[in-house]
Amino acid sequence: MQNNQAIPFNKENFKLIFSREFALVLALSVPSAIVAEFFNVPLAWFLGPMLITSLASLTGFKTKMPRLILSSTLILLGLYIGNYIDKSLFSQIHQWAWTSLIMLIYIILSVLIVSKYLQKFSNYDRKTSIFSAAPGALGPLMILAEDEKSDLSQVATSHLIRLIIIITVFPFIVNSFYEVDNFKIVNEMVDDQNIYHLIILIMSSVILILFFDKLKIPAALLAGTLFASGFFQISELATYKLPPDIIDYCLLILGASVGCRFADKTFGEIARNALHSFVATLLLVILGLIAAFVAGLFIDKNFFTLLLSYCPGGIYEVAVIAIFFDLDPEFVSFHHIIRLLLILFIVPLILKLMEKRQN
Repeated sequence: MQNNQAIPFNKENFKLIFSREFALVLALSVPSAIVAEFFNVPLAWFLGPMLITSLASLTGFKTKMPRLILSSTLILLGLYIGNYIDKSLFSQIHQWAWTSLIMLIYIILSVLIVSKYLQKFSNYDRKTSIFSAAPGALGPLMILAEDEKSDLSQVATSHLIRLIIIITVFPFIVNSFYEVDNFKIVNEMVDDQNIYHLIILIMSSVILILFFDKLKIPAALLAGTLFASGFFQISELATYKLPPDIIDYCLLILGASVGCRFADKTFGEIARNALHSFVATLLLVILGLIAAFVAGLFIDKNFFTLLLSYCPGGIYEVAVIAIFFDLDPEFVSFHHIIRLLLILFIVPLILKLMEKRQN
């Protein structure tokens, strides 16, 4: 379908940019971000819009996030993360094999343990519990869940509640226990840059995104942009550091887009899934803590960077947290892309093994 494309160039999506639903999203998001910033809420331009649009969506207001706006934002986010990619990065990559192996073990244990909990205590059927237990990759999982005739509403609600919990709580934890100058990003100045380099980076990113999307590579928007940005900046063929103020825009759009996902949900549906989703999230976080601790034995990284790499949240939402707190965004993004690929391989494999065992 056209609307499922990474960059959907069609009349419907262009019209949605000027729709009342999107105008309402902006009208709610901007003031909520300003209020959250006034009260020194960490990640204010993300959490404010996310919470207010979630509430508006659940109370029946029609909210929509145009896919073109979201896609453009994710390209900017990828280019910004590309600022962190340099030649010294390759000196660490051999160590990432160990952290990727730990990711594989983490995903397998997460799916097996959390799915067992959901089957036993929340009465989810076997397939629905497995899709709901996977630590991330909601979009691709929904496609797989539909093919397997699972309960899409339960899968989506479980993941969305988990995302809200993780993205709301994690910034406060990092802000409390990790000392970082949150404002240094905003105060950096970017001068004497070649605008043609920016055009090259954007054009090459779009081409790679469309190519990756054709190959059905997960998170094509982020993967394509990171690949293009990394290649051109490391080779010094084209370098451009986006102004740090762009992050506030990315935070607002991403936060509002999370809230818009609740447009077809009700408070009753959320309430029925809330307790078990909270417990499932707690189990995933505990497994993530263990994975981060073990990974710390193999690689010299800040513990919060490792924890964020194994955090069961959305890849783009976690990426902006990594940028905001300066927690190695390129390292975190790489591991979340690896996680997406592993989940898409592991979940169908687990389903097949369980079917064979049952037969």
